[in-house]
Amino acid sequence: QVQLVESGGGSVQPGGSLRLSCHVPLIAFRGYEMSWFRQVPGKRRELVAEISGEGTTNYADFVKGRFTISRDNSKKMVYLQMDSLNPEDTGVYSCFHALDYWGQGTQVTVSS
Repeated sequence: QVQLVESGGGSVQPGGSLRLSCHVPLIAFRGYEMSWFRQVPGKRRELVAEISGEGTTNYADFVKGRFTISRDNSKKMVYLQMDSLNPEDTGVYSCFHALDYWGQGTQVTVSS
């Protein structure tokens, strides 16, 4: 069974925005930390942003001021609002649940 269901990836021009969503329908959500990771071509998977069960957020330096992570406990959803995207943000973005569950990944492509 799929534990995390992602959506919202796609193609956008530099400077554009995308919003990623991750639904956690089958496992406990409230109180658990959720994260977004990405794997860009030629690099290892890296942490983009994380949000604690209480809503405390943390961001990688390369997205600070551009990306915003949020969660809706009532819907069991976590979001990643990505603004001012640049080509270096191109990659596969995956959500991660603290109980060691990964989403399937969603492709983000930033290109003119």
